[in-house]
Amino acid sequence: MLTVNEVSKRTGVSVRSLHHYDAIGLLKPAKVTEAGYRLYGDAELVRLQNIMLFRELQFPLKQIKKILDNPDFDQKEALAQQIQLLELQLRHIHKLISFAREIQEKGVEAMKETDFKAFDQSELAQYAKEVSERWGATAAYAAYQQKAKGRTDKEQEEIGSRLMLLFAELGKLKSCAPEEQAVQEKIAAIQQFITDNYYDCTNDILQGLGQMYVSDERMQRNIDKAGGEGTAAFASRAIKVYCKNA
Repeated sequence: MLTVNEVSKRTGVSVRSLHHYDAIGLLKPAKVTEAGYRLYGDAELVRLQNIMLFRELQFPLKQIKKILDNPDFDQKEALAQQIQLLELQLRHIHKLISFAREIQEKGVEAMKETDFKAFDQSELAQYAKEVSERWGATAAYAAYQQKAKGRTDKEQEEIGSRLMLLFAELGKLKSCAPEEQAVQEKIAAIQQFITDNYYDCTNDILQGLGQMYVSDERMQRNIDKAGGEGTAAFASRAIKVYCKNA
């Protein structure tokens, strides 16, 4: 069990915030000693991780409590949706960067009305609305920006191409069972690549991605294009085995 000060040092959440979370019922300690010390166990730390994630997403504390207290809350599903929002945000940022570079090269006077489509966030807003309807929240986060910082558009495209090459190699193994070592090694390589180039791809996140590979038409189309028809579904099955055995 950890004291409130120990939890604060480990997580970076201030003691004052932890006291506030307790007061509003967002994060209650596992027990309170006779001397009045709050003690937190593993379950409370897991809940705090969820709170911290949603705070990064700019969710109000009331909504976070409502979400986490919802008996139907599925963390894996929420992660998959958050990753999708992140990718949409990243694509929007790339458009804005390209637009700014055009202004730098051509000047504002040379820009056309259609060029301002770079500011269109309708796709992102629509998906955020879908997430809102599912979980009752409307914001997204941008954890990927740190690794993307300083990369050119060409470098980003090269990283994406290298990821698709991994799926192309996985596609060649579709005749194998998802449990076979060669397939599982390829899933491990994909997970490591995502961690190295995008975000920390934990097993929970990887499992969420595996679900999206078959539920998101855009992802499925891109993966099948790289590895052949059925690669996305095969990857999803292989990821499920990989995470189950982890």
